[in-house]
Amino acid sequence: MEEWTNVSKKVKEYLAKSFDFTLPKIVWDGHSKDGTRKFLLAMKDEKTVECVVIDAPGRLTLCASSQVGCAIGCTFCHTGTMGLTRHLDSSEITGQYMAVSHWLHNNVSRDLRLTNLVYMGQGEPLHNFENVKIATHILMEPKGLGLGQRKITLSTSGMVPQIEKLADFPPVNIAISLHAAHDKVRTELMPINKVYDLRRLFAAISTIPLKSHRKITYEYILIKDLNDQMTDIEGLCELLKISESKINLIPFNEYPESAFKRPSDRTIKWFQDTLLQRGYVCTTRVTKGDDILAACGQLKSIKEKVNSWDQPSLEN
Repeated sequence: MEEWTNVSKKVKEYLAKSFDFTLPKIVWDGHSKDGTRKFLLAMKDEKTVECVVIDAPGRLTLCASSQVGCAIGCTFCHTGTMGLTRHLDSSEITGQYMAVSHWLHNNVSRDLRLTNLVYMGQGEPLHNFENVKIATHILMEPKGLGLGQRKITLSTSGMVPQIEKLADFPPVNIAISLHAAHDKVRTELMPINKVYDLRRLFAAISTIPLKSHRKITYEYILIKDLNDQMTDIEGLCELLKISESKINLIPFNEYPESAFKRPSDRTIKWFQDTLLQRGYVCTTRVTKGDDILAACGQLKSIKEKVNSWDQPSLEN
């Protein structure tokens, strides 16, 4: 605040007493060979989360975390092995955006600016509904960070009661972590399916208020010999309406201790091409940051793991 030359001393004193301007501390950063950056951030209580900056033509996206750990326990996800420690409050969520923005400004380029944000880091965003909602309003505030509604994507594993409350959430992009078209396989991958099976999930999805020309993105982790067969394609076609759906295929990103494997490139291409032939919008996510465990499903904020990636120490 000392740099605010156009603000009176009295106002500065009031702000210092009434507000906390502390940002999460970046205690480690890693730089992938493909340009992806991963950050380990410490909160005031020294609990840590990871977030990722993904560089792509025309945009710079922050993959933000909403919880310390995660309670959902998806068997393909490295974060799921942590369990849940606690929710992040709204300031800790927006603080990731601010802390990383400052770091990029000071260490890479003064002109570099985050353009997009996805709630696809650690945690289930809808499990932390109110804090994520408040953070999203702050991120979208025109006089604040000013992100447009199309620049923010909320991803959920399928918490049905919270999906049914999305009419009370800012109108951002919605992504559903589907990952299987049949209950048996989805339950194996996502224990939440035991409570909110595909029938209940899609009943809730039908209540989401979609603006014109908007589609719901369905994220689908492709795992070798588990959900990459023709029967899975047929199941997806039965579940998803072409006019309202976009399918984002995510080849499984392997990590230590995981028993799952990534399908061959040939299988991935065949799966996508078949869905395109059926009339769906279908993309395959380019794997980025896997050399520093920054790809989808690889985040896990354990400091001791950092040195095993042959990266700098945890000193900022």
